[in-house]
Amino acid sequence: EMPVLFKQELQNEEAKEGKQVKLTCELSKPDTPVKWMKGDTVLYASEKYEFKQRGTVAELIIRDVKLIDS
Repeated sequence: EMPVLFKQELQNEEAKEGKQVKLTCELSKPDTPVKWMKGDTVLYASEKYEFKQRGTVAELIIRDVKLIDS
């Protein structure tokens, strides 16, 4: 089986404090499970973090952005 690769890696995004930001990556295989992390910490869906995945595109939405989210 072919390994899953990034077709489009994460890009740096800027957002004003209190707003939201969307991070997007594209994978080589559709509907591959994605684990979002900040450093060594796994992120889980919550009021702050929302995950979306359609086909090969995975998105992380961070709400109420703070400096600590950088």
